[in-house]
Amino acid sequence: MDLQLHNSKETISVSDTVFDLEYKESLIHQLVTAYMAAARAGTKAQKNRSAVSGGGAKPWAQKGSGRARAGTIRSPIWRSGGTTFAAQPRDYTQKLNRKMYRTGLRSILSKLNRQQRFVVVEDITVDAPKTKQMAARLKELGVSKTLIITETGDEKLYI
Repeated sequence: MDLQLHNSKETISVSDTVFDLEYKESLIHQLVTAYMAAARAGTKAQKNRSAVSGGGAKPWAQKGSGRARAGTIRSPIWRSGGTTFAAQPRDYTQKLNRKMYRTGLRSILSKLNRQQRFVVVEDITVDAPKTKQMAARLKELGVSKTLIITETGDEKLYI
């Protein structure tokens, strides 16, 4: 398969296994869901009745006091007691096989190529690391939201 360079007659040859794959919506959904789940912190926590300090001894006798029976002062119904179903820190990451991940990315690239939202430019340079210059350069190319991938790192592109 050939991709045409932006504003040029030149074409570059690319692999069909990357840019000519069918769009697999369920796989893309799984990939995006796993990506977003891995970004979650999972640090929320409260103390349950065993994590709250105190409450070692029975507060009063089971019978004879006229009060309701109580086994500990850290019961969830007591003030400063533990939370009933306390949240605990957890890991939200989902396992995604390497083969599935790579196929999903290839599927996305193929879809972008078919929609002509994939632009290949031979050289993208700016004089200084200025957002205004980069915005003007991207406007020339006719793109607004973009991901720039370069073969070699250019410090002026880190805006």
